[in-house]
Amino acid sequence: MDGFTLELNDDQKQVRDWIHGFAADVMRPAAAEWDEREETPWPVIQEAAKLGIYSLDFYAQQFFDPTGLGIPMAMEELFWGDAGIGLSIVGTGLAAVGVLANGTEEQIGTWIPQMYGDPDDVKVAAFCSSEPDAGSDVSAMRTRAVYDEAKDEWVLNGTKTWATNGGIANVHVVVALVDPELGSKGHASFIVPPNTPGLSQGQKFKKHGIRASHTAEVVLENLRVPGHCLLGGKDKLDERLARARERAAKGGERVKNAAMATFEASRPAVGAMAVGTARAAYEVALDYARTREQFGRPIIDNQGIAFQLADMRTQIDAARLLVWRASWMASAGKPFTSAEGSMSKLFASETAKKVTAQAVQILGGNGYTREYPVERMHRDAAIYTIFEGTSEIQRLVIARTLSGMPIR
Repeated sequence: MDGFTLELNDDQKQVRDWIHGFAADVMRPAAAEWDEREETPWPVIQEAAKLGIYSLDFYAQQFFDPTGLGIPMAMEELFWGDAGIGLSIVGTGLAAVGVLANGTEEQIGTWIPQMYGDPDDVKVAAFCSSEPDAGSDVSAMRTRAVYDEAKDEWVLNGTKTWATNGGIANVHVVVALVDPELGSKGHASFIVPPNTPGLSQGQKFKKHGIRASHTAEVVLENLRVPGHCLLGGKDKLDERLARARERAAKGGERVKNAAMATFEASRPAVGAMAVGTARAAYEVALDYARTREQFGRPIIDNQGIAFQLADMRTQIDAARLLVWRASWMASAGKPFTSAEGSMSKLFASETAKKVTAQAVQILGGNGYTREYPVERMHRDAAIYTIFEGTSEIQRLVIARTLSGMPIR
């Protein structure tokens, strides 16, 4: 029997070093330019595709790593390279996870390859859940999906917002309300195939950070998709809605909805992204503190600076361990009985905000300019405590899980 270890095996180290090389050689030199342009870095995504990093096969290999560490390891290295470009490369993964979490084998095989395209013609995908009046409160969702039995089609109407790759995606995965009386338990997820009439891009957002990643509204106007585009199929949906109605009648609430299943699966991965950004900023600050001299000595000789760096490194390592634990638990099929997934995302995202702010402070005036990357990293880090569940929502999930209260 093998003993307990936190050591990566040789295969994992090889993959980590390969991704790190791409992040250092391709992503970092391009990061400032695409941040300024605020455009999707198609050439970088294509380079990632040619190397095999932007592909279904790559993410499948990391996803099925028996230790569970493949995905967080990859996310940390890519986001160490740059968060905006990193999100452009991995944003498709959220839509893919939505299909994996809720779809049939046939749907997984049909649609996920179309999300990525091929190295000569790269594509992206979008997961559309949030709405102008329904962010953290998924029960306020208004986008409706109505079944047209005569044509075996679903008709979707509504507006989605904050959609990564929204409007430019080849495939959109849309969460919609199919039974308003059930609130957040009456949701279902739908595939919107390429070039489907009725889908258009609304406002493209100009953001504080992660500016190389495309974020926009997605408008659905009498959009029709075939019945087979309902993830999981209609029989499964009807069974789930019947159970939800039965539990609602008995006063029960604990029924998983389609959007929640996607976010639960992806939260440790977001934590790993935050760890990567935090580590990048820490490394810049450490190098600067070793070489920057004031009053005749390197500033790291000052206890005020040295102690900050000590805290930064400690928090980064602690965040990584929480992410690895949650990822290992998910891979091993162990339930998050204490909301370990939300714990990892909460702590890692708060750490990224704090560490990047400290890095700016350590670099002083230089840290506040765009000549040094910590300014961009600090802007990028702000998103981690907001998207895929704010820090406040993570605390709510953790508290309700510990108390046994339902997570709505």
